[in-house]
Formats: sequence, structure tokens, C-alpha cells
Amino acid sequence: MERGVIVLGDGYEARPVSYEIYRDACARLEGRIFGGGWGYTFGPSVKAPVPLGETFQWGLYHGDELIGWHHAHQRDERTIYMADTGLLPEHQGRGLYTRLLPHVLDVYRDAGYTLVTSHHRATNNRVLVPKLRAGFFVQGLNLYEGGLNVALTLSLDEAYRDAMHVRSGLRQASGEAARRLGLGELPEQDSPTPPHLPLPAQAGDGVNLGGGYTLHPVPETVFRAVYAELEAAAYATVSFDWQSPAPLPPLAVPRYAWLVGYAGEVVGWQMSRQWDTRTAYMVNTALLPGHRGRGVYSRLLPTVLEFLRGEGYALVRSHHHATNNAVLIPKLRAGFCLQGMQVDEHGVTAVLVHPFDPAYRAYMDVRSGLARPQGEVARRLGLGD
Repeated sequence: MERGVIVLGDGYEARPVSYEIYRDACARLEGRIFGGGWGYTFGPSVKAPVPLGETFQWGLYHGDELIGWHHAHQRDERTIYMADTGLLPEHQGRGLYTRLLPHVLDVYRDAGYTLVTSHHRATNNRVLVPKLRAGFFVQGLNLYEGGLNVALTLSLDEAYRDAMHVRSGLRQASGEAARRLGLGELPEQDSPTPPHLPLPAQAGDGVNLGGGYTLHPVPETVFRAVYAELEAAAYATVSFDWQSPAPLPPLAVPRYAWLVGYAGEVVGWQMSRQWDTRTAYMVNTALLPGHRGRGVYSRLLPTVLEFLRGEGYALVRSHHHATNNAVLIPKLRAGFCLQGMQVDEHGVTAVLVHPFDPAYRAYMDVRSGLARPQGEVARRLGLGD
């Protein structure tokens, strides 16, 4: 695909520009676009910059006005790095980034690249959500002069994309991904057909989630019995087999369980528990395969979050496989933020945190470098009134 003009609708276009024009636009506009961030200022550079290799630039225009840009450059023989995208504040929130992404990704695919990478401040959900929706996966977190960054990678090779799922523990290796991982020819395993399980009599009054779905509080013992029957049909994930019972009893903390109902049957669940003196932990949420992709999880979240807020928690925490965008996207849209990565018996998981206190939410933006400390956050950090 040629690097031609990209029509974005509503009078917006992305026009190919030279690297020099892009740098000139940065010098003139980046203060207005990125001025609210909080980064560290190094002294003068002592080394020459690394050669960029092949570069791609578009100026973003509204009519004849330059209102932003997109710049990417070659990172290695397989990888293109989406280094910089900016829009003037008055043009943000109009879906331009989401509309631009598929076009530039097609250009990078046609140019022969296998991987597309980018870095973004960890609490910048306005960018992370469209990137995840476009197929990028969370690949790590790092501290740098701009703050806390999340690394994203999009694979334009389907086998490598499957291998990323294998690495995270979201799926078992099979087919071409298994072969390239050195595991030989492993056939894909079929998921078992879930049994039809009626909602138990102990289910409390349901909250209407729309589309025929309801959410019912249940005692933990009922939840455990349902989970034991439906777990195999709900998950294709790969966890470490301890091969022995846990040596210690579970923590004696409050637990909260719900079942998702549809047409009188159980089609999913949610379990939360206390994590510490301020935090609730959303331990486990699942929907049976035939009920995914219908927005049930997005509609379930507000009810669970409001309940946990009513129980007095200040924060809600959850862990998800790093490549499980089907869960990460609705969580980020509900106000959760990426706060860490860890490896545990379930694989490589992303740690998300949702604060109910707006001052703490602003504090997370300060820690990531997305915002400067001011007002209440500055006061609580000991930086003055």
C-alpha cells in the first residue's frame, strides 16, 4: 500500500509528510499536545542519536490546518515502532486515533514488517483501549524519564500471535505455533460442551443486565459447586499443576459471589474477596463460550463495582492473562488502570487497579507521568498545598 492520503472523515485527513516537516510540527505544537505531562529533564545528550532506519510520517489535518501527526520508524529487521502520535486537545475524543490505526497498520504490513510496537503511559486508557481493540497485546511495563510506560506489540504473523497467547497462558499450544515453539505437532483441543445447569434455588434476586441476562448473589458454597461443574467448559487456559492440595487453609476474609443467569440457566459467574484493609480483589469472572461477545461482562462490571464500593473498599484489584484483550478492554473502559505485570501459576498476568477515590485516580496519573502533581494530589505527596 502506498503512503497516500488517508481520509478519516468529518473533514480530517492524514497526509504523508517528510521527516523534517514532522519535526517542525513537533517543535511548534508538542507543548500544546503534551504539555500536561510530567517527565524528567536530562542534561545535554553526549551520544549521537541511533539511526532511525526507514521512517513513516503523516501530518493530521482538519481542512488545511495541521492539528497533529503520526510518526513510526524501523526498530529492527522485523519491527516497526510507532514512536509518536499527537493531536491538539480540541481535536481529541473524536475517534481519530481509532480511525487512523487500521490504515497505518496496513501500510506497515504491506511494507513487510512482522511486528508493530509502541509505548504509552500506563494510565493513558484513551490510547490503550483503541490499541488493544486493534489487536495489540500488553507486553510489559517499564520506568523511564517520562514515567511508567506500558509496552504494546501487534503481531502481523498469526502463528506468532498464537504463540503470544501460549506464553501468557491464555491458550494451549497447537498447530503452527506449537511447531515454531519446538513442541512438535500438537492438535488443537476441543472445549468440552458445557452441561445445562439451572439457576440454583439459593440464588438471590437477579439484577437485570439486559439482553435476557441477570446477575444473582449466591452463598460461596453454591458458587463453588457451580464452578466445579462448569470450570472445564469455561476456560481454555493453561495453569501450572501443583499436583497436591494446598498445604494451608484459605484466608478467612469476606467473599462475594454472583452467578450470571440466562433463560433460567447458569451461564457465568463472578467471585470477589477482600485483598487487604482497603482493597477488594475480583478473583474470577467467566462466561460460557456461547455467551461471550454480547457485552455481558461490560454490563456486569458496574453492578459488582458499586457493591464493592458499598462494602467500604477504596480500591478494586484484578489479574488477567496479558493477552486477554476481551477482558482488559472492558476493564480499562470501566476505569481500571494497568499497574503491574506478574508471573504466577496461571501464566503472565496484567495487574489492574480501579480506585473509587478521585484523588487516588489522579495520583495514578501522576505516578505514570501522564499528569503533573497539583491540588489534592500534590498535598498528599507532601509537595505543598
